[in-house]
Amino acid sequence: MNYLTEKHKQLSESQQSGLMKWFGQLPMDKKAVAIGLSLTVGISSAAMAWKGESSDRIYFCVRTPQSYLKCNDKNNRPFRMTLYYWEQWQLEGMPRQVVRDPAMGVNGLVKATNPYKPFLAFGGFLGFALAGWMLRHCQSEEKQRAVFEDIAQKRDAAKAEMAARSELLESYRDVAIAEVQLQADLDLVANDRTVDIQKAEIYAHTEIEVTQMEATDAIFEAQTAGMTEEQKADYIKQLREMKTPYLQGSQTLAGTIDPNDKVTGSEATAIAPGDKYRWIKNTIGYPTLIFGGMGAGKSWTTREIIWHKRQAGWNQIFVLDPHGTAVEWRGVNLITGYREIADFMQWYMGEMRRRYKAYRESGMVEEQWTQHLRDTNQHFCVVAEEFTTWTDNIVEPMPDDCEDEKWKPDPDFIGKWFRCAMTESRKQLMIPLFVAHDRTMEILAKAKGLSKLRDAALLEVELIATIDPITTEAKASGQGKIKLPGHGQWIDIELPKLDHKRIDFRLDKPVNSNEPPTIDKATLERIYELEFNLGNKAGDTQDEPKKLSPMAQKLYEYLTRTERIEADVREFKGNFKVNGERFSVEQIKGWMYEIVGASLADWIGEGVIKLNQI
Repeated sequence: MNYLTEKHKQLSESQQSGLMKWFGQLPMDKKAVAIGLSLTVGISSAAMAWKGESSDRIYFCVRTPQSYLKCNDKNNRPFRMTLYYWEQWQLEGMPRQVVRDPAMGVNGLVKATNPYKPFLAFGGFLGFALAGWMLRHCQSEEKQRAVFEDIAQKRDAAKAEMAARSELLESYRDVAIAEVQLQADLDLVANDRTVDIQKAEIYAHTEIEVTQMEATDAIFEAQTAGMTEEQKADYIKQLREMKTPYLQGSQTLAGTIDPNDKVTGSEATAIAPGDKYRWIKNTIGYPTLIFGGMGAGKSWTTREIIWHKRQAGWNQIFVLDPHGTAVEWRGVNLITGYREIADFMQWYMGEMRRRYKAYRESGMVEEQWTQHLRDTNQHFCVVAEEFTTWTDNIVEPMPDDCEDEKWKPDPDFIGKWFRCAMTESRKQLMIPLFVAHDRTMEILAKAKGLSKLRDAALLEVELIATIDPITTEAKASGQGKIKLPGHGQWIDIELPKLDHKRIDFRLDKPVNSNEPPTIDKATLERIYELEFNLGNKAGDTQDEPKKLSPMAQKLYEYLTRTERIEADVREFKGNFKVNGERFSVEQIKGWMYEIVGASLADWIGEGVIKLNQI
């Protein structure tokens, strides 16, 4: 054995007996014989120790009062003990009723049949222990030998692998050299062929140019046949001054670019705009999806569709724009902020259920019920702007009759609303208009598995963007495609040509983007408070406090009664009601503006005021 240090050798030899040192020097066959002899001694000694008894025994009986001898216990085992304990019992005073069993041995004494039993048992143990010790010694040596055998095998395998790789590399080297030589020969041949082809092309091109020149001369001679030299000079000058040879007569370059100019001369006619944009009428009564990439014109086209809806008699337009401003949505009901949109969505589904219940109880047919909704001005349109972002920001609001600790928002709240608006809205004249970046169900409310329902229920309009060659930015191309519900065919359409973004949807006061929007006094005061008078209260700029409206006064009394110092409209909206009636966030914000304007509170955040201490 190889020792690491002298101390290692000393410790190992101190733990090893002379017998094992002698045993370790024996060859393997003699080791096997020694182990076999030790096992034989152990097995023989154990077998002999197993039989017979190692001590003398006295069998006895107990005499009963009836002079009956009882020699067995209740389990029918004979009474017996060793001779030593019998003699001890006699010395200590054995009862007279105890007598030896005359039926056993000599007067109850049975001699030992195997007096050397303990020695035989020890011999068996010694034989087995010695055999195990020798086997453990052999196992340790075999384990050490196995390590060297494994190293030797790995060495031989590594040598064989290296030899195989060397042979393979040599073969690959020969192949690579042959490939390089072949490629070089092919390149030389290809270069020669390329030179020949280029020469042929040059010859052919030269031949063609010569032929064209001859043909041009022939044509010119034919065109100027019979002209004098002065007339030929004037004709050549006229050709040189022409901007393009493709304009004829009264045509201009702008006329050829204009797609409406399809004929020559002054007889050009344009297609009527009503014929081009007839597809917009289909979007008025159908649930519609408008989608397209960045810069495709979704916002402008959506506003134009809303304007056509207003002109068609849809007086109520609800625009759900998370980031919209009232300045750009005049004449419609703007609902901005994700929390406010979630409240409207909850109301929308409740209103849908209410209308269907009223329809079932009305006794009307579908046409009569629809006309009833129109006559009572209950038809409205819902515009879902930036619908792509809703699923990441909108959470189902808690109903008023639910406890806080028991409330768990439905993760499919937007998907349910989308399916409700897409499939159930048309009969109840609650028509939605969705605006998104794509038509995949992953983007549309993450409503996977509803692509067939989308194709059957939605009128889809795709807007196509184009890339500006100068700025390399996406912009509207003026073209798009439309697909009617239940049809698989996409039809090319032309978008309305707009010169400004429509921001006013009032039929009596249309405003274009070039005119500055009017700002009422209340808006000016809020702008002043938020931007110029942040360090002072509203009362510092007013001569006398404003008088609150009845509803603003009720809101102020509610806030003071509940001992609120900071009031967030999103927190107390569900608890504030008057005569059982609840109010929207926009209504409550309007009354909060009155409270701030009366110097009773200050704005400290979006929808949050801090009441002044009295």
